[in-house]
Amino acid sequence: MGCCCSSDYDEDWIENIDICEHCNYPIEPNGKRQRLIRNGSEVQDPLVSYEPSSPPCSPAQDKLVVALYNYEPKHDGDLGLRKGEKLRVLEENGEWWKAQSLTTGQEGLIPHNFVALVNSLEPEPWFFRNISRKDAERQLLASGNTHGSFLIRESETSKGSYSLSVRDLDESQGETVKHYKIRNLDNGGFYISPRVPFGSLRELVQHYTSSSDGLCCRLGKPCRTQKPQKPWWQDEWEVPRESLKLVEKLGAGQFGEVWMGFYNGHTKVAVKSLKAGSMSPSAFLAEANLMKKLQHPRLVRLYAVVTKEPIYIITEFMEKGSLVDFLKTSEGVKLSTNKLLDMAAQIAEGMAFIEAKNYIHRDLRAANILVSDTLCCKIADFGLARLIEDNEYTAREGAKFPIKWTAPEAINYGTFTIKSDVWSFGILLTEIVTYGRIPYPGMTNPEVIQNLERGYRMPQPDNCPAELYELMRQCWKESPEERPTF
Repeated sequence: MGCCCSSDYDEDWIENIDICEHCNYPIEPNGKRQRLIRNGSEVQDPLVSYEPSSPPCSPAQDKLVVALYNYEPKHDGDLGLRKGEKLRVLEENGEWWKAQSLTTGQEGLIPHNFVALVNSLEPEPWFFRNISRKDAERQLLASGNTHGSFLIRESETSKGSYSLSVRDLDESQGETVKHYKIRNLDNGGFYISPRVPFGSLRELVQHYTSSSDGLCCRLGKPCRTQKPQKPWWQDEWEVPRESLKLVEKLGAGQFGEVWMGFYNGHTKVAVKSLKAGSMSPSAFLAEANLMKKLQHPRLVRLYAVVTKEPIYIITEFMEKGSLVDFLKTSEGVKLSTNKLLDMAAQIAEGMAFIEAKNYIHRDLRAANILVSDTLCCKIADFGLARLIEDNEYTAREGAKFPIKWTAPEAINYGTFTIKSDVWSFGILLTEIVTYGRIPYPGMTNPEVIQNLERGYRMPQPDNCPAELYELMRQCWKESPEERPTF
C-alpha cells in the first residue's frame, strides 16, 4: 500500500480512507471497514437515515422544518420566520411552501430555501448539501474565508457518504482546498482515518476543530455563506412599471440601459430597459415565457417583465457586473490563470444546459456574462438577440452587429445554431485570458470578415496555455459539425 501523494484533479484519491503522515492525503486501509463500538454497543448517527428495522412511516407523517434565517412577510399570504422557529409543512408547491408555525399556530407561505428539515444536518453552518467538489473549492477560496475554513458536503462519487473540504495554505500552490473522504461504518458512525471513528458528523467536526490529527490543518470557521435571496413571489410575472424603483445606472448599451433597482421597495434586482422600437413587445413576451423556464445555477434568473414600451427585463442582481468590465478592474486583473479557466468552465456548464434544452444564445460574449461577489459567472441575455428589430443589427454587416463574436455561417447566411454559439465561446475565451481585450485587436469589422474568409484565426494570446488555445481553434473550425459540443 502507499499514499496517493498527487495533485491530480482526479477524485480517485479521496476514495481512500487513511491519511499519509507526509502529505496528509489518504491511503488505503488494510482489511474491511470497522464497526464503531462504544460501551459495548454499536453507535448510529442520529442525523443520518439508516435502513428501518420497523415498517416505514406513513407518507402523511408531519414534515417538520426549522427556520435557518429570519424572514419578514412582504406579500399577502406569506408567513414571517424567526431563526430557529419550527414549522409544519402543509403543502409543497414550487419555491413557496405552505406551512404552520409551531410557535404561533399561524399559517402562510414560506420561502423553501429559508428552512431545513428538523433533525437533519442542514441547519449546521458547515453542512452544504447540494454542492459539487468544484463549487466547494470556489466557495472556500472566495473572500471572507481563511486558512482552516471548511465544509462538509455529500459525496459526488459515493451515495450516502460525505466529504470534508478544507481551505489550506500550501507552500508551493498557495491557497488551495484539500478534500477528505468521510467513510460510513457498517452500522453507524463515521471516520476519515479508521484509527479515529466517531458516532456522528458533529463529533467528527468537534474533534478536528480541536486538533488536526492528520488533516492538513485544524478546522477553523465554517465556510462563509450568504443568506439566500428569497424566491420570486409566485404569479408576479408581468408587473407594473410603478413597482420598480431604479436606483443606480450600471451601464448602457446599443439597445438600452441596465439599472440596479428595487421591486416593491424591498427586493434588489437588475433592470434592463430596452429602447422603444428595439423589439416587438408581443414577440418579446413570447420569448420571455420560454426564457423564464430555463433555470440553472449558471444562468441569470429571469424574474419578471414590463411588456409596455419601454420594455423592462427584471433579473437577479449580480454584484460585480459584466465579466468584460470586471476583468479590467483592480480585482479582475489579479486573477490567476486557474481562476480564469474556472470562470470559463462555469460558462461552459451554463451553455451545456442551454444546449441540452435545444436552445440557442446567439450573442455569447463577456459583456453578456455577469459575475457575483463570490466570482460565480452566469449567462445573461440568452435568446434576446433574435428579437432585435434595429436595422443596424439585423443587416448583420451593420455597426451594431457583434461581428467579432459571430460564426461565419451566421454572418453570411444568418444561420444560428448551438455550433455558432460554440464559435462565440472560443472568442469569449480570448476575452477571458486577455482580461477583457476586444477580439481581433486593430481590425475593423469588414477586415475581420475578409480575413475569416481567407482562413485567418486569431493567434495564441500571451500567457494562454497551449491546451486552451487548441480548444479555441477547435471552436473556430470552418465546418460547424467539426466544432465540439459544450
